[in-house]
Amino acid sequence: MSQRKLYKSSTDRIIFGVCGGIAEYLNVDSTIVRLALALFTLAGGSGLLFYIIAAVVMSDDPGYAG
Repeated sequence: MSQRKLYKSSTDRIIFGVCGGIAEYLNVDSTIVRLALALFTLAGGSGLLFYIIAAVVMSDDPGYAG
């Protein structure tokens, strides 16, 4: 059984690659993840806190050489 790991995206990144990495992990479009994060941010600010924590905790994609 292949075990997937969650990494920040090296190709689909706007700021830190958190939304792109989550989208790659869930196999969905990154726009959907970004819209959901924006909604959580507008609905009380929890999205911004999540993004900052995820940017610090998530590791970079090990297959990216740049």
